[in-house]
Amino acid sequence: MTDHESRPPGVDPEADLAWCHDAVQGVSRTFALTIDVLDEPMSTHICLGYLLCRVADTIEDANHIPPEPQAALLRTYDAAIDPDADTDIDAFRTAVDDWLPADEADTDDWIVVAEAPRIVAAFEELPADVQEAIIPPVRELIDGMAMFVERHADSGGLRIDDAEELEEYCYYAAGTVGTLITNLLTRGDIAADRRQRLYDTAVEFGLLLQLVNISKDVYDDYTEENNVYLPAEWLDEEGVDQEAVVDPENRDGAASVVSRTVGHARSFLDDAERYLQAMPLRHGNTMAAWGVPFLLAVGTLRELRNRPEDALTDRGVKISRQEVGAVMSAMHGEGGDSLRELRELIAAQPYHTAVSNAD
Repeated sequence: MTDHESRPPGVDPEADLAWCHDAVQGVSRTFALTIDVLDEPMSTHICLGYLLCRVADTIEDANHIPPEPQAALLRTYDAAIDPDADTDIDAFRTAVDDWLPADEADTDDWIVVAEAPRIVAAFEELPADVQEAIIPPVRELIDGMAMFVERHADSGGLRIDDAEELEEYCYYAAGTVGTLITNLLTRGDIAADRRQRLYDTAVEFGLLLQLVNISKDVYDDYTEENNVYLPAEWLDEEGVDQEAVVDPENRDGAASVVSRTVGHARSFLDDAERYLQAMPLRHGNTMAAWGVPFLLAVGTLRELRNRPEDALTDRGVKISRQEVGAVMSAMHGEGGDSLRELRELIAAQPYHTAVSNAD
């Protein structure tokens, strides 16, 4: 991470933007991959849109902040990025100061929260139509997170009740991001039927990626953030209490619910693929930027199908670096396979082994 204390935000726009691009590398491997393979100006637009969302996400996941001040911080942040509100980002920065962890300087997520004024300063340098594309879905995400914190205030963390609430949460956490991307892509002239196809499938693209994360991160979500996204209704059917979701004696029942969540995620694969196929490659957009996370999600679903119980332990479920590299090479045009062919290959076996076997 570069030195973020060297100059106040807004004094040097180029430095603010460079800091933001650097910050993404520390908080999200997946989005860093995406931003790195976008061209300008889309790379910067997605970088700043993502960081605006990440501030809210970090606050929502903070189990050291009680629900009432947690929701209040989110409401203040929402007002700070509302162009029609009187609250500014410095008011949010002041409000969050008491909740920054003592080791904030060593924590990438909290550095991003602490540097929210720098992110907003960079964002305000963007063209008006870009800001107008990004602000509504970001504010919807923030509002949804505040609502969920308030709804589950008595639990000390999120406890999803049923499939309907699971999908509602995923909409606010990631479906909104699908809309953000689509708002950026559809600026200017675009055929009406193509625009409609994009908006018809944008939310599903986000839901797929969020459900994959929920399926693979059960252990970390519970032990690090005190959140349980596996629906209580599904766990009850297996005789598992949400508070004991990662207990070894409940491994079989909880793994069955992980598999059920994986099945729900898989139901969005076709719409997510249709979304990618409809994407215009303009404004600096590239197919690799979104095709890679889609295909990595396919690979993660494959591993979850084979080892759902690993999502309930500190082993976790990940695909190998070799497969990540092979997928990135394929999406950068070094292979001749279509997105559908890549999806089918990766669903069956790790892509780097499929390529080796073909050779």
